Amino acid sequence: MKMIIRPRFFFLVLPIQLLFLVLSGSVFAHGVPPATLTGKQVPATPGLLTGSKRIIINARYAQMLGKSLFWDASIGSDGMACASCHYHAGADSRTRNQLNPGQKHAASSGAVFDAMASGGAGGLDYQLRLSDFPTYQLSDPNDRLSPPVFASDDVIGSSGTYLGHFQLVHAVGDTQDQCGTVDDSLFALAGKNTRQVTDRNAPTVINAAFNHHNFWDGRANNRFNGETPWGSRDGAAGVWLSNAKGVATKSKLSLENASLASQAVAPATNDVEMSCQQRKFPDIAVKLLQRRALETQAVSRTDSLLGSSMHTSGKGLKLTYEQLIQKAFSKAYWQGKGDFGAAADGKAYSMMQANFAMFFGIAIMEYEKTLISNKTPYDTSLVSYVAEVGDTAGTRMKVPKGLSPAQKRGLTLFLDGHCQNCHGGPTFSNAANPFFNGSQAAGSMLVNRFSLDGSSGPGALNVLEDVGFFNTSVTPTAWDIGLGGVDPWGYPLSYSGLYGQALARGSVAAVDHANVYPCDFDAPFYTDWSLDQLMQPVRTYPARKCQGALEYDMIPTTAAWAEQRSQAESYLAADGTAGAFKVPSLRNVELTGPYFHNGSAKSLEEVVDFYSRGGNMVNRNHPNVFVFQQGFSDAEKADLVAFLKSLTDERVRWEKAPFDHPELRIPEGVDATGGDGIRANVYKDLYFTVPAVGSKGRSPEQGALKTFAEELAP
Repeated sequence: MKMIIRPRFFFLVLPIQLLFLVLSGSVFAHGVPPATLTGKQVPATPGLLTGSKRIIINARYAQMLGKSLFWDASIGSDGMACASCHYHAGADSRTRNQLNPGQKHAASSGAVFDAMASGGAGGLDYQLRLSDFPTYQLSDPNDRLSPPVFASDDVIGSSGTYLGHFQLVHAVGDTQDQCGTVDDSLFALAGKNTRQVTDRNAPTVINAAFNHHNFWDGRANNRFNGETPWGSRDGAAGVWLSNAKGVATKSKLSLENASLASQAVAPATNDVEMSCQQRKFPDIAVKLLQRRALETQAVSRTDSLLGSSMHTSGKGLKLTYEQLIQKAFSKAYWQGKGDFGAAADGKAYSMMQANFAMFFGIAIMEYEKTLISNKTPYDTSLVSYVAEVGDTAGTRMKVPKGLSPAQKRGLTLFLDGHCQNCHGGPTFSNAANPFFNGSQAAGSMLVNRFSLDGSSGPGALNVLEDVGFFNTSVTPTAWDIGLGGVDPWGYPLSYSGLYGQALARGSVAAVDHANVYPCDFDAPFYTDWSLDQLMQPVRTYPARKCQGALEYDMIPTTAAWAEQRSQAESYLAADGTAGAFKVPSLRNVELTGPYFHNGSAKSLEEVVDFYSRGGNMVNRNHPNVFVFQQGFSDAEKADLVAFLKSLTDERVRWEKAPFDHPELRIPEGVDATGGDGIRANVYKDLYFTVPAVGSKGRSPEQGALKTFAEELAP
């Protein structure tokens, strides 16, 4: 089921209330350019680094531990590191064996690989070409209403691990786990398994520390529970904590502003990304703790975090993972007695092994907090500039002095097209933590209600949306429902869905630790529901003053809400989360292709085409008020691309500190000459090596990082 349509990149928008504040508080015709990231701090995680019971006792060692774990190929069951999918400007630029058949699409086509737009066969071990993109193409590239000439639900994801069943780890030497044979019915060629491929594109980890939630569908919770991505949703999760007598008991953990830790613990035990089936975090600890960090991988003597601890061999560090944990974390989390279960070989887990998920998640978060790119041409002192596009009055606005004339024109177009209303704030994404973006009380701008088409009053389609997550019609909604999905317990991933469930109960409890106030909505219920359908809510947290207009804080009665939700198509109780995805940061976007959640665009030019026509199609969940036809000329498109390139940090392009890293061998494709020598049904890999880079970055001979399009075959 692959037709043709052409994807581009996300130019989403902030809530209309915030847009009004931006415009009304400015003398500029098209809004204020997003603020610089220079000097901005990552939102703090209370109790992590401060206080008498702090978890981390030495931040530097925690960062060293995190960087080592992130780049260590021993973490995976068969050589996959976290960095294997995030080695290139924090993203993945591999071009071979990167196709998934669209498994998020429930239709039968989601289990079948399609041919490519170029005429190539596609599927397993396919080498992507320039002419394979975009993977959704219209007969008229400037008109989203024109018929598609090619459309594929296949996804350009990331090659991960082989399918297998976990048996044992090798505690010394071998980086491969012992995994039993499992024949793969999908990712297999001529009777042998190939590496599986993820069903979404890998987003960059650079600046991800500012995100409120992580993953495309936001499932990495803002609060880290110490074991899983799900925060307090996972009632069984917790960490072992020892008392003054050294007796350990399992306790609840809820670290705020720790979405990166929630995200980090997911891939290592995921049986598509890094792990054989049924492997647990304590098993990874059994494998690693007595090993020197990165012991099989070269480390630069000038590595900004690791160089001072480099082993004399040039491979890895002097310190073992056990020693790094002891130096970084409070002994209350690793020096205690108790029954922590047993490994597959029958040996009892230690407390350090039992808590390894917590150490892993927090350490990688602390490392990724150092990956802040805030030294771009855009992040410079401001100068006055007369707008040249769409501004006949010649309005002057303040712009970074480091921009070229084309980039200045592109910034004007960016503002004129309201792109900053979704790609706003210092990270160019309103999916950032609300406190970082200057929002009001906790959760006030995590849920909004607004009209998808910009109209108001009776008949307007007003929907509940999670701020920073939108359906921009990259693909039909059914191909991947994104934020519209549910967690393992059947609860909505979205704040909006949880809020809707609270409305059905007639009381408004905080949803996933977020307080929601209808009077903050762009379209409060009072504006389109009748008074006999509304009531004052029963709250578990203080009501907002609502500027004296208490009616704007009213919510539907349970009966009215149920009646509206029972309708096949309700304009009053609609939920716009189906097919919505996180607004990505535009920083370093030049280097982080392919683009969109499905990797369907190869270049910024294709992304700008997408937004110029206002998406690939019309659907009910598409926010026309945000993403609409712009009709940019070719010259304007070129200026927009030029502006987007002003958001590239040269330290990222050249992998200078803090973006330097150890050596890593990364699999890319199948060597059909034979098996890997471990499992008879598994192919031997083809590899390329990312060399160790020190604080001064890549050498002139190595050259700068390329764009994804430059990596593609002709």
